[in-house]
Amino acid sequence: MAEQPARKPAGWLNLLVDYGPILVFFLVYRHYSPADRENPVGEVMAVVRGTGAFMVAALVALVVSKWKLGRISPMLGLSTALIVFFGGLTILLQDEFYIQIKPTVIYLLFGIALLGAYARRVALLRYLLEAAFEGLSDRGWLLLSRNWGIFFLVLAALNEGFRHYLSFGGWLQAKLWVFLPLSFLFTFAHIPMLLRHGLAQEAEKEVASQPPHE
Repeated sequence: MAEQPARKPAGWLNLLVDYGPILVFFLVYRHYSPADRENPVGEVMAVVRGTGAFMVAALVALVVSKWKLGRISPMLGLSTALIVFFGGLTILLQDEFYIQIKPTVIYLLFGIALLGAYARRVALLRYLLEAAFEGLSDRGWLLLSRNWGIFFLVLAALNEGFRHYLSFGGWLQAKLWVFLPLSFLFTFAHIPMLLRHGLAQEAEKEVASQPPHE
């Protein structure tokens, strides 16, 4: 029996799986958020409803990742588990604190894990994202793991700052309009380094292996 080719990662689908749940949370929260910001009961219920939608969307994203991409990354699995855990506490106790602290916990866990592995000269990020950066050298993976480890710690500090000094609505806006653009910019800023450490050679091999057009 012929071996099935490995599925290629779909960039737009990865994006949807990673950021779709937070977008769902934002839309549901905005829909139910009271016009009167001094209404604490209405604000809490908007948070609870948004959190319930967030949990469902995160589980759907997990299923879609397995179905369409053929795998569930450790990062996505841990993130979903924490969303369900802290989301459940938010709904049970009706306290927005738990949904706000969840990103800090995730960022700290990944930041400490990546930097701890880097200190032992292990590129932990390689096991999470190898399919996305085929051809990257060992040195490239080490640098990428170190940089993302530092970036995750910066995001954890940012999340705590926004959580303490902004309203819940302001914190939610920051998640969409600060964290998301920062993550994109940080990712694209690594392209020159990735190309210097083997990514360009892999792309050239793929082009060379394609049959010529008639």
